[in-house]
Amino acid sequence: MKVQEVIDKVLLDACGGKKLEKTCDVLASGDPEMQVTGIVTTFMATVDVIKEAIAIGANMIITHEPTYFTGLDELEWLQQDPVYLAKRKLIEEHRIAIWRFHDHMHLAHTDRIYDGFIKEMGWENELIDKSSPWAYEIEKTTLRELAELFKRKIAMDVVRIVGNPDMPCSRIGVLVGGGSLGLGREQMPMELMNDKNLDVMVCGEITEWTLCAYVNDAAMLGMNKAMLIIGHERSEEWGMKHMAGWLRPLVGDIAVAFVDAREPFRYL
Repeated sequence: MKVQEVIDKVLLDACGGKKLEKTCDVLASGDPEMQVTGIVTTFMATVDVIKEAIAIGANMIITHEPTYFTGLDELEWLQQDPVYLAKRKLIEEHRIAIWRFHDHMHLAHTDRIYDGFIKEMGWENELIDKSSPWAYEIEKTTLRELAELFKRKIAMDVVRIVGNPDMPCSRIGVLVGGGSLGLGREQMPMELMNDKNLDVMVCGEITEWTLCAYVNDAAMLGMNKAMLIIGHERSEEWGMKHMAGWLRPLVGDIAVAFVDAREPFRYL
């Protein structure tokens, strides 16, 4: 099976073959006519992920986020950059095709990044309202215990919170990746908390003067509100983990493996 055939099968399965005219879902490297020997799915094609793909004999990486440091993988500014040149050399020497699966993954019949995250948490049956994929009601717990749950479930050493660690909570909002920035409307996460009477908002990215400030003020006023920040990568990686499962039957005998890009941070 060729690289382009894999891409076409993924788009057919996810979106019924629909292809956006303007999209960041393009080949960052490689030839669409190249025969695929193995596939890796991952949140981001970091150097370590590329090395792991090489080690297991995969020559196609499907990544959710960019390879070359900007949203559209723009290259003009990088032509003399030593990081880019070294990374590109590694990719080209091993003839790795890297395809980004971002826009179409979020636009699938159901958002497959969200699907993977919710499956990882085991919350598939906890939706408050089927018309909204972002609000869940779980068994009553505390913010502290919820943070510990996330640390266990999605392999985190540190979880940042805003609010009282011992406050009770059961109604949880989830805005993965950049969704917690509001999807073009800064007020959206605060409106969601109010409309769904949420106790906690679980966030990927944050801006400290929007939702963070809203929740902080609410907590200072004695309201039962909090937020839990897990970061962009930890909130979206799981969609790519579960992609490996639904991709395997589409590509026949081609080996498919998930490689965790892991958090980019270390904590001192």
